[in-house]
Amino acid sequence: MSLKTKLKNNQLTLGSWITIGHPAIVDIMASAGFEWLVVDMEHTSIDLTMAHNLISTIQANGMKALVRVSKNEEVIIKRILDMGADGIVVPMIKSKPDALEAIDYAKYPPIGKRGVGLFRAQKYGLGFEDYKKWVNDELVIIAQIEHIDAVKNIEEIIATDGIDGIIIGPYDLSGSMGFPGKYHRSDVKQAIEHVLEICKENSFPSGFHVIESDPGKLQERISQGCTFLAYSLDFFFLGDSARNGMKSIRDGVK
Repeated sequence: MSLKTKLKNNQLTLGSWITIGHPAIVDIMASAGFEWLVVDMEHTSIDLTMAHNLISTIQANGMKALVRVSKNEEVIIKRILDMGADGIVVPMIKSKPDALEAIDYAKYPPIGKRGVGLFRAQKYGLGFEDYKKWVNDELVIIAQIEHIDAVKNIEEIIATDGIDGIIIGPYDLSGSMGFPGKYHRSDVKQAIEHVLEICKENSFPSGFHVIESDPGKLQERISQGCTFLAYSLDFFFLGDSARNGMKSIRDGVK
């Protein structure tokens, strides 16, 4: 079953986040059984060439390749999609007009306004007709909800035809409320719960980026009804494992 279909059916799907720009990271993460990986181009040094390599490696490992683009902007979105990404995560979607912009940049006329290029996604000119159909049937567009304005406008965002799901970014959401990183505050938690409740009422797939590598934190979001879940990220898996291992070693030595 495709990721698009799972989102449409509001079925649980699990992925993670790539911030370290090396294909070996993807190969290692693939062994965990993720269904998709998001290449982060917003907050990392990953450039277009490395994104191209990572997209290919993710797909070669049987996973869907999503890219969090640097911003909701025409050129970066069409270049990433022309590279063959299965979908995009678009940061800072605050309103319906923002959501419509993302759709315009990702989809060809008459639905959107995306310019036509012939690159990897279109099989270098040999598969454009097939790709046009694929864009309409399978391309995934995820709106990142990470600002208090998005919380206020969540009903109109999820009602926008062409948005396949949302994912909450807790760090920036707390920052937009004046408390960056304090996403355990009661008012930030209330904002998150409001988004999840509206999605639940409308049977719309809600997502969350669970930063911690603790699987219990992921289970909490599943119990809240989230179905599009990003479980931690590459450097937390690496760092937490190393730190926890060394702590156990040192405690044992004592």
